[in-house]
Amino acid sequence: MLEDRQEYFYNIGVSYKKADAKTRGKFSLSKENQIALLELSKVRGYTGVFILSTCNRTEISGFAERPCQLIELLCEFSEGTIQEFSKVSNIYKDQEAVNQLFRIGTGLESQILGDYEIVGQLKQSFKLAKSLKTTNAYLERLINSVLQASKRVKNETKLSSGTTSVSYAAVQYIIKNFPDYNSKNILVFGLGKMGKHTCKNLAEYTQNKSVCLINRTEEKAAKFIEEHVSIRKSVIENLSKEIKKADVLIVSTGAIKPTITAKHIAKDKELLILDLSMPQNVSKDVAALKGVSLVNIDELSQITFETLAIRLQEVPLAESIIETHKKEFKSWLNHRRFTPTIAALKISLENIKNDEINFQKKKINNFDENQAEILTSRIIQKITTQFVKHLKNEETSVAQSLQVINKVFQH
Repeated sequence: MLEDRQEYFYNIGVSYKKADAKTRGKFSLSKENQIALLELSKVRGYTGVFILSTCNRTEISGFAERPCQLIELLCEFSEGTIQEFSKVSNIYKDQEAVNQLFRIGTGLESQILGDYEIVGQLKQSFKLAKSLKTTNAYLERLINSVLQASKRVKNETKLSSGTTSVSYAAVQYIIKNFPDYNSKNILVFGLGKMGKHTCKNLAEYTQNKSVCLINRTEEKAAKFIEEHVSIRKSVIENLSKEIKKADVLIVSTGAIKPTITAKHIAKDKELLILDLSMPQNVSKDVAALKGVSLVNIDELSQITFETLAIRLQEVPLAESIIETHKKEFKSWLNHRRFTPTIAALKISLENIKNDEINFQKKKINNFDENQAEILTSRIIQKITTQFVKHLKNEETSVAQSLQVINKVFQH
């Protein structure tokens, strides 16, 4: 008989901590590639798999015998190689992988501390994996625990006090670098999540009435402008013409290849370009143009805000909330793992008890079967309670203990 293969829960990926924007762009996964990757993970027999791919990170969480199995999947569907991955990667196993997801979901791993845009992305990622049937009970319980912790951190701490995100940082960058920012022509190209947030932040933090929006899908832009009448809409065919008029270009498209190249920009044009896309959507040749300043996500995220000082003070409180939910999850996990063994142990002890009572009945005159039943049942209850206490102990290796119990009492 073949032995069951030993699987572990892994979280593998790259993030802003070790990988720059260019490298992260190589490992980013489009929606189509995420779907293809998850489908292949099923074919290969991996369970509980889901993907988180944002501008700051691309991570795969799931069960496998070895982390390289998930790494190979990532490299198959991205432009990054295993060699590049090994230089900038994070690989977490079991409890460390669980901890990583808690930290991501509560904003502790965000490039701007406490940025909660990640929570929506986490929900969407899990929803996609669930729709493709690559999740399991473990992952479902874990993500629910992470989201509960996230909600508490948001409600009970000041970790997300003030407004700070990359889209907010972009607007703050414009305000700090242009004293006359309200009269500058600003062109927003791309209406993904980042583009929408940028337009909303421009409306909230400036009085600029010269914001123009271009989106590759015109209907989306038209619908958005119905709600934000102060923004003007233009069409993709006029992109070069609108860039010629702009003082600031904010690029936030979801394209895989660069959408802005040197040919879009007039000679000696004074222009600030903020590239909020991942992978980067402004080609390298643009940075070399005279008069052009190009700023990417990593540079924007280095902008410090007064609110960050408050947020840093809240980290221990957030971590203590995480610990509570991690303990609950671990308790559920251990209970789920040892309940069948404890039930089997109880049956084995009951069989021993019944055999012994039947033996003593034949051997002893006037044997009090009721008393013997009460006494032995209490002993069985105490033995199983002791085993449960042992398995719940922090120092206990549950897997080893279950192995011993199974070996001793299972025939």
